[in-house]
Amino acid sequence: MSVSVSNSTLQFLKDLNKNNNREWFSENKDRYLAAQANVAEFVELLIEETGKFDAEIQKLDAKKTMFRIYRDTRFSLDKTPYKTNFGASLGMGKGNRISGYYLHIEPQKSFLAGGVYHPESAVLKKIRAEIAENQEEFLAILNQNEFRNNFRGLSVEDKLKRVPAGYDKDHPMAEFLKLKSFNVIHPISDEALMSETAAPDFTKVFKSIKPLNDYLNAPFI
Repeated sequence: MSVSVSNSTLQFLKDLNKNNNREWFSENKDRYLAAQANVAEFVELLIEETGKFDAEIQKLDAKKTMFRIYRDTRFSLDKTPYKTNFGASLGMGKGNRISGYYLHIEPQKSFLAGGVYHPESAVLKKIRAEIAENQEEFLAILNQNEFRNNFRGLSVEDKLKRVPAGYDKDHPMAEFLKLKSFNVIHPISDEALMSETAAPDFTKVFKSIKPLNDYLNAPFI
């Protein structure tokens, strides 16, 4: 089975970015539904491929993993009504899964990701405690060849300037303890999205994230 993200799906997102209003969206609803169906079919294949090495993912419904395209503008200065991307979260926050995988589809800004993104305070504290206590295992995961080939390291978005309370400022894992998310990002091109080998290629990236996901999820099982 060969499924990829179609050029028409990317073109719809490009056009939506230029015409982000309800009238245009209503007039192009059929294009949106076709693009949504294309992404759902691709995500279904990703779930099937990822489930071969992460059985929990097999239980997911492709359509339920996808984020709504409608923006919540209540507390935002940006009042455009629609997102200009498709996103699907595989495992993150589902059941007792803290960690997982993520697919972001946006022309020239697409990426794969995984790990834990902006966890709530109680979850963050447990992850930090795990890293402080099991340092060698954590560092070994980050130094695996497959991991290093796909990622430049953990995201430092919103990283603290100081080591959090309860840990010595000279703690050997200080730089990791400052993190507020424990996720990785792998950029993907439009050409990669449309490739016939997109699903197996992307699941290879997800497979390199699995050891990190297992480590992050361990304190919650």
